[in-house]
Amino acid sequence: MDSNDYLSHITKELKVHFFDLLTSEYNRSYNELLINLVHILEDVLGAEYVGVYEYNTSEGQFFLHTNKVKLTQQKLDYQDWVSYQQHHPETGYKVMDGRPFFYKKNSYILPLYNVDKVIGFVYVLFENEMEVDNVRSILHSIVDEVAKMLLRIRKDSQTLEEEKKYKRLFDVTAKFHSSMNMEEILTEIIDTLRGVYPHFDCYLLLSHDYSSTQHLPIKELKFDNNEIETASAQAYLTGEIQFDELGEQNASFYAPLRGKQGIYGVLQIMSLPPLLFHEEDVEFIKLLANTAGNALENARLYQQSKRLISDLQLINETSHKLNSNLRLTDTISYMANQIKSSFLAEEVGFILYKDHVNCIQDVLSGSTAHFHDPSSEHLRDFVTQKISATHDSVFIGDISTKISSEYCSVMAIPMIQNGSLNGLVIVLHTQPYYFSFETFKLLQSLVHHSTLAFANSMLREELEQLVRTDYLTKLCSRKYLDETIHKHIDEQNDGSFLIIDIDDFKKVNDFYGHQVGDRILIQVANIVKEHIGFKGTVARWGGEELAIYLPHTSLFEGYIIGRVLVEKVNQMTNPTVTISCGVSYWDPTIHNEVKDFFIRADRALYEAKDAGKNAIRRDEVSSV
Repeated sequence: MDSNDYLSHITKELKVHFFDLLTSEYNRSYNELLINLVHILEDVLGAEYVGVYEYNTSEGQFFLHTNKVKLTQQKLDYQDWVSYQQHHPETGYKVMDGRPFFYKKNSYILPLYNVDKVIGFVYVLFENEMEVDNVRSILHSIVDEVAKMLLRIRKDSQTLEEEKKYKRLFDVTAKFHSSMNMEEILTEIIDTLRGVYPHFDCYLLLSHDYSSTQHLPIKELKFDNNEIETASAQAYLTGEIQFDELGEQNASFYAPLRGKQGIYGVLQIMSLPPLLFHEEDVEFIKLLANTAGNALENARLYQQSKRLISDLQLINETSHKLNSNLRLTDTISYMANQIKSSFLAEEVGFILYKDHVNCIQDVLSGSTAHFHDPSSEHLRDFVTQKISATHDSVFIGDISTKISSEYCSVMAIPMIQNGSLNGLVIVLHTQPYYFSFETFKLLQSLVHHSTLAFANSMLREELEQLVRTDYLTKLCSRKYLDETIHKHIDEQNDGSFLIIDIDDFKKVNDFYGHQVGDRILIQVANIVKEHIGFKGTVARWGGEELAIYLPHTSLFEGYIIGRVLVEKVNQMTNPTVTISCGVSYWDPTIHNEVKDFFIRADRALYEAKDAGKNAIRRDEVSSV
């Protein structure tokens, strides 16, 4: 067989093996295909060793694929061949124009080119020394086929990898559309990138505060004055992919997580050591980032809608409860509990302005314990002064930088009705920056919707106070006292009843005038009210008559109290007046009606009058 036939035979044999390799039903990986290529070359060429060096454009190096490591280097830098060309001009040029050349004893280099680009080379080692020209002829005849085979393997492998990547993208997109949980979406992004690009480091740079229970690689996205020109900030602000310049340590590119309504973060892809990013990889990651951005947007909008629905339900439920004729104390207690449970607040205070000029405040009953403690006064004054000056809400992340306070986070909302500042609600937490702005806005809505209910509760209690209070003396009305006694007796409780009459009050009015008479009536009422305190109920019975009901008080005890009052009025009034007093007693063993309780006290009063006035008598029908 002549040399041409031999070369043709080798070429055909090589093509047959290559065809069998490509049409094999067995799915091999890229590395396995290259190892099989090495075996084919060893068999066809009868070489002791063949190594295929493939050029990696990202790293600018040739990587060895073989099952027999005979060379001292497993990867060669492209610049090594440039250097070799400069130092070995007689053979070095040949590696650049695609011709095989003699390398060392019994070994040859077979450069592989695609048009004018280096794609790799084949190192061939023969066991025995062979004619150099013959070997060159053989290698030259197969170089194109080997290059084509390497390109085909690479293309098929890339196609397969692309198929796997986009299958993965399809799967993760399906998961995105089936989930409204932001944490699940972020986890899927990282898992997908780690699965497709295990040699890259991936980080999530998020534009919003986010806390995760998973160990996700999350970084804070910074775009202040010092960070505005960074690639990450530019990716977030422009919505375009940005690349970091290659450094000695790493290279990064940033893909914005972009939705239809905004950008929700940036995906950072980092290579260690620095590599060039292939266009197809950049396109894949860009597509993943856009898909993830839409999914994050949907999840965020879904969560926002849920939160808004929850907020509206809270406002509606609270408004409905507050409009159900609650008393002021019940209203405040309910609101305090709602705020504590909904906002996880530690302290809630309701402050009512009693005097705007002097900034006199009243902490309403129902506020939490801290606001009734004198230690809260400094914080209350600070907040109320700010609201009094601006009539606007206060939202402070850390008030401890302004005043000394154990509580840092502060929200304060004014209660304004018809343009008038009636009071405010203060919400506190010890942890700095504990409340979000969304929480602050919700509290504003809640207080604004509740202000009318507060005003109505206060007006109702003021009206009730007017109904049960005598206008002149500020004592209870006779109707209120009558209802109190009836309720107490219906519960089978005992008690004593005193009727007081100012002696010769008509003469006082005639001598001093009705204005002085009213003043004396007020003096007597204040003396009686101060002495009785919380022991009983004092009311204006009619005209110059006052009445006292003392629950759980015996006839004798009631008599002693009446005698003290007779003495005090005589000593403390100006002009001096005296009073007469009648005392009666009731307990469940006395079988008569409530009106008899009053009649017996009235009868005792007339006995005191008949005894010369400035005296007290008790009804002796009941024993002590």
